[in-house]
Amino acid sequence: MKKKKVTFEELLKANRLELLEDQKQLEKIEERIEDRRLAQKSGNAS
Repeated sequence: MKKKKVTFEELLKANRLELLEDQKQLEKIEERIEDRRLAQKSGNAS
């Protein structure tokens, strides 16, 4: 079987999509960390 030749542009596009997914995951994690931080602050304040 012959492999399909992948163009540089196709690689870039795939890479960009992966980066977007990673960025979304990071944002979710950061939100969770922030929520936890706020919960701890409000818990300690009372």
